[in-house]
Amino acid sequence: MVRAYVLIKVESGRTRDILEQLRELPAVERADSVTGPTDLIALVNADDPRALADLIFRSVQTMQGVKETDTRIVVDG
Repeated sequence: MVRAYVLIKVESGRTRDILEQLRELPAVERADSVTGPTDLIALVNADDPRALADLIFRSVQTMQGVKETDTRIVVDG
């Protein structure tokens, strides 16, 4: 099992739409809107690193309005 935090920057006005889409994904344990340079943070779970990459590249980055993602894998927790 791989857990990671995905920091997401989105286009202006798209935060709520993307947040709702993230929360519908089975791999997303939690997704929140935050302050600072990142608009959203999602805690995700995947079976292995390849599944994590698929989730990020095929599900998150393809959402209309997502500008950038930055993934931080949990190493102890």
